[in-house]
Amino acid sequence: MAQDRFITLASTTSTEQSGLFGHILPLFTRATGIAVRVVALGTGQALDVGRRGDADVLLVHDRAAEDRFVEGGFGGPRRQVMYNDFVLIGPGADPAGIAMTRDVGEALRRIAGARAPFVSRGDRSGTHAAELRLWQEAGVDPVAGRGQWYREVGQGMGPALNTAAAQDAYLLSDRGTWLAFRNRQGLKVLVEGDARLLNQYGVIPVSPQRHPHVKAAEAASFVEWLIGPEGQAAIAGYRIGGEPLFFPNATDG
Repeated sequence: MAQDRFITLASTTSTEQSGLFGHILPLFTRATGIAVRVVALGTGQALDVGRRGDADVLLVHDRAAEDRFVEGGFGGPRRQVMYNDFVLIGPGADPAGIAMTRDVGEALRRIAGARAPFVSRGDRSGTHAAELRLWQEAGVDPVAGRGQWYREVGQGMGPALNTAAAQDAYLLSDRGTWLAFRNRQGLKVLVEGDARLLNQYGVIPVSPQRHPHVKAAEAASFVEWLIGPEGQAAIAGYRIGGEPLFFPNATDG
């Protein structure tokens, strides 16, 4: 029956590569009989999929882009689901000397000043958008270092982490994917705890008015389960090594 009833969920590579979906989606299917087919992309690409009507519901993490999606009439309402945080990862040798600061802006300025290798996802993902915002707030234009110390890979979080591990480079990662990542080599979390590193996720059903073919009823069931007691408990229950990867905080906005 679950194979007959399914929705397409466009979401981020971080939710898939962290293992969260492998934990919570079977619980949703068991509760509702609705299977979920995941298309894992960067948030910008996931929103494009929603605009085309090629998904029924989105789970993404770039609030400004999410608001533009809803304001454009492509879906909604947006519901807050969960959060974790971003962390600035780098080689244990820390050539830019950022481990002594909890200020992410100062850390980025030191990386740029040292021309230390920095890997960017460069893929229009929520993490990429957050990284660019942090560079801007730090008063640094990393494009000047493109192809030299600033290296864009155009891939998801896992491949970006692999590249950073191979090159002893810095990068911005969501904490969930970092905790699930096994090929760390000499990489370590060097900067964390800055309030600007909050990583909030939202869920948005695609508009049946814009795309009449979307499975609006099933998508609504997914949203209500995700922000309800069962879904929130499932998110809280996903841990690696006893450490939670995401923190449920569902609201209506």
